[in-house]
Amino acid sequence: MLKQANSFIMEMEKSFKSPNKIHVDQNLKVGVDLGTSNIVITVLDENNRPVTGELYSANVVRDGIVVEYLNAVNILRKLKGKLEVVLDRKLEYAATAIPPGISSGNTKVIANVVEAADFIVTNIIDEPTAASNVLKIRDGAVVDVGGGTTGISVLKDGKVVHSADEPTGGHHLSLVVSGALHMDYEEAEKYKINEENYDEVFALVRPVIEKMADIVLKNIEGYDVSTIYLVGGTCCLKNIESIFKKYTGIETIKPYNPLLVTPMGIAMNDIKK
Repeated sequence: MLKQANSFIMEMEKSFKSPNKIHVDQNLKVGVDLGTSNIVITVLDENNRPVTGELYSANVVRDGIVVEYLNAVNILRKLKGKLEVVLDRKLEYAATAIPPGISSGNTKVIANVVEAADFIVTNIIDEPTAASNVLKIRDGAVVDVGGGTTGISVLKDGKVVHSADEPTGGHHLSLVVSGALHMDYEEAEKYKINEENYDEVFALVRPVIEKMADIVLKNIEGYDVSTIYLVGGTCCLKNIESIFKKYTGIETIKPYNPLLVTPMGIAMNDIKK
């Protein structure tokens, strides 16, 4: 399952460190993902082959709302500049995305950030659709667990028929670790992602993951969902899919490096009209 998608994601991941060569006349597609914990830019060629990308850890968005506008613009502009040096060409256009349930006003702010970083915005897509494009799925529930929220979207025949965004994410896992181990938040965040601490951390955060699974279960009730697909940075936690499957009783699949799935799908939708 997801063999083709996983190969695609692996190639994208490698290109962050070793950019793929492109022809000077080749058109590029750019995706900008303003996440709660990370800002990601992905670059694909016109055939959706990974070229390169940049990632920067930053807390400029909270619950789908840009809370540090100038910082977001400056970081994005810096990442854009680095990519332009690597590619030896100017990046003019980009697509971006919005989480489920966001207001039109907040959508405009996200677009404004991208435009203020000297991109022309070609498309604003919803994040679950972006993820489904990479995974090549038409039915099921796409669950995007980011730093601050859990986004749920139910797909039927390639269309989003239900979506919701609930305030539980990786930030809450870090708070649990911080409280249990008497660490400050930043220290707990680093402790959480260190694989050497996996067994201890997993036991501590399991109740929060079960809460996420419960949120998903309530949101997909009545939609005949047979498969849950996990994406987003928090889903990089090993075996998170097993808790979702056990709690919901529904087949749960996690692709390779779920952090990159949505940013890649955004770039796929950088279509000049």
